[in-house]
Amino acid sequence: MNAEVADTDKQSIVKQSSIDFFVERFPCLIPEGSSKDVILEQFVLYQSQDIASLVEDCKRIDEKWVIIGQLRNEGGSLMFQFLAEFMLGILCIPHSSAHCERVFSVVRKNRTDQRATLGDKTLEALLVIKSRPGHPCDMNRKHSNATLDQLKSSYYYSINERKKKSADDLLEMQESIENTKVKMVEMNDKIKEIGQVLTQLEKKRDEESGSVLQKLEHNLSEKQKVEALAQSAVDNKKEGLKAEQKKRKDLVKQSDNDKKTLQFKQKEIDKVAKDLEKLQAQSNEDQEAYTAAQNRFQAVSAGLSSNTDGEDATLNDQLLTAKNDISKAQTETKQAQMRLKHARDEVKKKQAEVKKTEQGYKKDTTAYDAIKKNMQNLENEMKKLGFEEGIDEKLAGERRTLSQEVHRLKEQLDTLEARFPHLQFDYKDPEKNFDRRKVHGLVCKLIKVKDVKTATALEVAAGGKLYNVVVDTEVTGKKLLQKGELRRRYTIIPLNKISARCIDQGVVRKAEDLVGKGNVHTALSLIGFEKDLQAAMEFVFGSAFICNDMNTAKKVTFDERIMKKSVTLEGDSFDPAGTLTGGARAQTGSILQKLQQFQETETLLREKSEKLQHIENQLASIKKTADRYTTIKQQYDLKVNESELLKARLEQSSHHQQLEEINSLQASIVEQEEITKNAEEVQKKASQKVKDLEDKIKNAKAIREKELKEAETNVGKSKKKMEESSKKMKEKYQETDSIKLEVEELEKDIKNYEEQLKTVDETIKQFEEQIDDLVSKMKETKDDVKEAQSEVTKQKELLKACNKDINKKVDEQKHLTKELHTSELKIQEMEHKIAKYQTDSKTAAKQVDSLLQNYDWIADEKKYFGQQNTAYDFKANDPKEAERRIQKLTDTKEKLSKSVNMRAMNMLGKAEEQYADLMKKRKIVLNDKAKIAAVIAELDQKKNEALKKAWEQVNKDFSSIFSTLLPGARAKLSPPEGQSVLDGLEVKVGFGDVWKESLSELSGGQRSLIALSLILAMLLFKPAPLYILSILFLDH
Repeated sequence: MNAEVADTDKQSIVKQSSIDFFVERFPCLIPEGSSKDVILEQFVLYQSQDIASLVEDCKRIDEKWVIIGQLRNEGGSLMFQFLAEFMLGILCIPHSSAHCERVFSVVRKNRTDQRATLGDKTLEALLVIKSRPGHPCDMNRKHSNATLDQLKSSYYYSINERKKKSADDLLEMQESIENTKVKMVEMNDKIKEIGQVLTQLEKKRDEESGSVLQKLEHNLSEKQKVEALAQSAVDNKKEGLKAEQKKRKDLVKQSDNDKKTLQFKQKEIDKVAKDLEKLQAQSNEDQEAYTAAQNRFQAVSAGLSSNTDGEDATLNDQLLTAKNDISKAQTETKQAQMRLKHARDEVKKKQAEVKKTEQGYKKDTTAYDAIKKNMQNLENEMKKLGFEEGIDEKLAGERRTLSQEVHRLKEQLDTLEARFPHLQFDYKDPEKNFDRRKVHGLVCKLIKVKDVKTATALEVAAGGKLYNVVVDTEVTGKKLLQKGELRRRYTIIPLNKISARCIDQGVVRKAEDLVGKGNVHTALSLIGFEKDLQAAMEFVFGSAFICNDMNTAKKVTFDERIMKKSVTLEGDSFDPAGTLTGGARAQTGSILQKLQQFQETETLLREKSEKLQHIENQLASIKKTADRYTTIKQQYDLKVNESELLKARLEQSSHHQQLEEINSLQASIVEQEEITKNAEEVQKKASQKVKDLEDKIKNAKAIREKELKEAETNVGKSKKKMEESSKKMKEKYQETDSIKLEVEELEKDIKNYEEQLKTVDETIKQFEEQIDDLVSKMKETKDDVKEAQSEVTKQKELLKACNKDINKKVDEQKHLTKELHTSELKIQEMEHKIAKYQTDSKTAAKQVDSLLQNYDWIADEKKYFGQQNTAYDFKANDPKEAERRIQKLTDTKEKLSKSVNMRAMNMLGKAEEQYADLMKKRKIVLNDKAKIAAVIAELDQKKNEALKKAWEQVNKDFSSIFSTLLPGARAKLSPPEGQSVLDGLEVKVGFGDVWKESLSELSGGQRSLIALSLILAMLLFKPAPLYILSILFLDH
């Protein structure tokens, strides 16, 4: 049989054809990630190995294949992973239909002709109940209900029998209680004796030292009262200071508000002044108009009339002037015609002469135009290059200057390095691609001295640590020491391991209080460094003070509250251990001071080198462009020279001079024609004016009355307009005066505030001085309180020595009291147990009698109760569990007896296997369903994400394209209100800040631009997320 291929006992005799059989008929057995060739390859390897000895302890064939699947080769990879999965799949294939036939047989036995109406649900329930192991209807139970009940009864009989016999122990408990009470009486007597001894010892102690302690405590109380009064005075002054500071804050706020108002009013005055100036100009203009109207009225009243120029004259004078204008215009017309005729004759003559030399001049003109066009092309090409003429020479000059400076700085730096060789830290990379940023360098090069005066003191404070090397970790330090090829011995400071102790701020404040804040500083506060170097700097500089002089250093170092190393500005060192270091120093000066110069030179060299490199990069980048520009510029200059020579030759030719004369004559012709035209117009207007004046002379009276009426009307209007302007100007003057008054008041208020602020500042200064005095006094008071407290403490220590005997007696008294209390609790506990035993004994006797009456077999079987290897072995069979099972089985039986036919239970065992198989298949289906649902959800999520991404990009491009096509307009794709992008999109268009409700409000051209923008936006997205239809209905 082909299935024998999975039998490990037949490992050497099975054939490869069996593998082929199962692969062809059940391809689903091939594990995921494998193939038929891989299975066959592992099968051949399996037959060549001794597998039987490895799995001989396993009885089940599936367990053997699980072990085989876990075997590994020397490389650690699985040898038979896919073959084992394939064989386990073969074992799952059913090789008989007996199981199915058995299930059908069970169903036929339950649904008979007599129970043909039995429903599917009821039948299914019967089969499920039959499949439950341990069910009360199961006839193969380990114990019957009667056995369990007998086990429970025997257990309770044994328990009650023991409780009945335990009453004999009561006598022992009662005797123990009596003995304990006797001991308690003895302990009470001893406690009273100890109390009397304690009273005598305390009386003696109070007589010897109690009065001294009372005096000291009274003195302490008085000093504490003085301290409280001083603290109260300080608090009162501080509250007064806060009140004054609050008052000052309010004054500053009010002053700032008034200043802002003043600025606003001053701007308002400027604005009103400008308006007033405009009104003044308008008033003057209206005044002049009124005066002109009055003069016009007076002239008309005197018989004069205004001409077209606004001048007043009689009609006869105006008529004479008009006739003179006509005569003058006629004369100008005749003269212009004569000059015009002469110029036209000359032009014809010159044009005939020009034609003779036109061919040569035209040739030169064509050549000149070609050169000009070539020059324009060269000029455009130079502009495209974007090269600034002379920039290369300028950069070259800067490069020469910077090169000289860099050379000079390098020489200066080399000189400094030669003078101080110990400031150089050279090393070789300990490994390939070593990150040199892990090595920070020497401590002296990592700090910056804030004040040069402290350089000597800082150098002494740091000592040899100044030349330690700072690295990031101890691993880097180890690599440097082993493979860095260091030329000298160095101490490494790893930042992640170094442990530094910095001077506590409380100690710093004590030192400042002792010698003054400006006379002592921590060494760490006098240097600058990077934040990540904090630990290393605390290790080097964190434990020393820098003082101005020796007296200050001495006070700080040897003060009992401080006891820290101090260094003076001259370099003298004071150590709290008692050593002093000082004397003459080397004449070379402080190394930190020299290092400051070294660092400044190094920084300047770095800056100049970077600038030089930048300029060289610029020169390299523009070299090609500069060469191209120079070539084109040379060509352009040549063309300029050619054009100038050709232009000069053209201008000196006779043809050009004749053309110039012709142009001059033509310009003269145009001028004379214009003069003729103007003269004709003047003559025409003057003739019309003569005619009008003659008519006016005929109707002089009526015209005079009309002009007089018009003049009178103009006088009234101009007077009214003048009065309105004057009124507005007066109102504006009043407004200006009102604002000026407000400004003056604000200036007074601001000045008053400034005076008040000055007074408040003086008051605050007085408060601060008073607070400083009170704080110093309070400090003295606190010192007195501490001293008194110390004396009280010392006296109490003396009393404590006297109390040693008293304490010993007190401890003995406490121990006896504790034992007495324990005995009382023990008596109460035993009395409670006695009461409980008496009650349980009576109850147990009754239950034993009841059990003997109800169960006759107890009298015969009670000798076996609790014995091993019997039915009443209470250790092997738990009576409590038996009782629970009895109760549970009884309840279940009562419930099922109402709905289950007890005789049908014999068929449930046969349906058990069918139920298990169905549940297994159901589980497989549910797992597959869950996987499919997860894949669908993942695909939906990816689809939604892709759609949202496409919408965001298309919307962005759509808006950008439409704004470019139609400046000032905006467009977007947005989901309908209350919906998402997945429900659909609408096209929204806005102009300025207004969004259109519908696309129907747009013109046809605007809608075309919308459609074009949308199409282009979708085409920009790759791949296109949407199909572009041939027609877009943008109204919907």
